[in-house]
Amino acid sequence: MKSVRRLTVPVVALTALVLAACDGGGGSREGIWAAGSSTVFPFTTRVAENFSRANDFAMPQVESLGTGGGIKAFCTGIGPATPDIANASRRMKASEFDECAKNGVTGILEIKIGYDGLVVAVARSGADYDFQGSDFYLGFAKSVPGPNGEFVPNPNTSWSQVRAGLPDVRILAYGPPPTSGTRDSWLELGMTPSAEALPALAALAESDEDAFETRAHTLREDGLWVDSGENDNAIVQTLTRTPGSLGVFGYSFLEQNSDSVKAATVNGVAPNFETIASGDYPISRSMYVYVKMAHIGVTPGLDLFVTEYLSDAASGRGGYLQDRGLVPLPAPELEAQRQAVRARTPMTRPEE
Repeated sequence: MKSVRRLTVPVVALTALVLAACDGGGGSREGIWAAGSSTVFPFTTRVAENFSRANDFAMPQVESLGTGGGIKAFCTGIGPATPDIANASRRMKASEFDECAKNGVTGILEIKIGYDGLVVAVARSGADYDFQGSDFYLGFAKSVPGPNGEFVPNPNTSWSQVRAGLPDVRILAYGPPPTSGTRDSWLELGMTPSAEALPALAALAESDEDAFETRAHTLREDGLWVDSGENDNAIVQTLTRTPGSLGVFGYSFLEQNSDSVKAATVNGVAPNFETIASGDYPISRSMYVYVKMAHIGVTPGLDLFVTEYLSDAASGRGGYLQDRGLVPLPAPELEAQRQAVRARTPMTRPEE
């Protein structure tokens, strides 16, 4: 680990004491700590590498725990036993915000860093897919409407059973687990609109929103949908070893592995830089980092790290995070994020 050469020993000791005091004496640590989304992980890791090269602070620690896991750790309190930053591939939920507040984490900077799209990918040697309408729901839901209006266990085992025109290939998908923000985004942006494309589910959404959400968000448990952990690169590798299988993961991993996997189109739109930035690609989402204001000025270099994250070199169009697959914010939106950070504007409670 790189030594903190700019700080004298007394200052380092004082910093450790201040951090320890913040969490009731829970110890001390050296360097910035970020935890959370596997999708945001490569972006924060790249910023950490550049930050470490340009400064004399310790190399930041970046952990891939999934969005839910990262925010849970972030919200446990203030001090060195908790992360300075939570990486998230969705917005913090109201329940998570409340948990933070209950544990004394009351000043949080919410920073949107850019956009990503979810892709449904297959090995380059696999069939081509154009998913439309109710395809995702009929392929991946645990139960589907039966002939008499009742819900029955999903009988579809091949894509040609889901809809004529889809390949006659066995349904098998590897995707994010429940702890992942990618899973949350997949359920909201992929499964929900697909369920609403079926008249029976659309009617249920009108009559009983909770029952609809349960149906739309419960994935099949018969082995044809496989929760694959937080490592999206592992899903990519699985696709090349399992002919015909599909994978659900962030666009950045498609960019990094375009020599071995390809993406399906959704409603005729392919995921790429332009379609994600414009919102034309149906399964697009925003990427976030959350920062504890109580740690700024206490964790050495945290303010500079955030500045680096929002710099033109990192998050601007053509920046090094774009090379990793992040779709940058438009320039006015990026400047608005910078102004909010400079003003130390805390986030407000998200809507339910």
